[in-house]
Amino acid sequence: MSFMIHRLKILPEYFLAIAKGIKTFDVRFNDRGYKLGDYIVFEEYCEGKYTGRFLVAKIVHILNDPEYCKEGYVILGIK
Repeated sequence: MSFMIHRLKILPEYFLAIAKGIKTFDVRFNDRGYKLGDYIVFEEYCEGKYTGRFLVAKIVHILNDPEYCKEGYVILGIK
């Protein structure tokens, strides 16, 4: 089975919430074809530049239901 690695910018407050295990999901525009088992490298981005800090998370669930998600967006369950 193959997987993709997606590198994404993330603001410090969301970065910290994921790092602490409080935020176990991410809402993203689905322009990358996210799939179960893919990985996300969250790169902290602050005041127009990368801080050098990053986190790696695995996509364990994808919610793509128009009743709950804005058109074109998905909610990614991450671990």
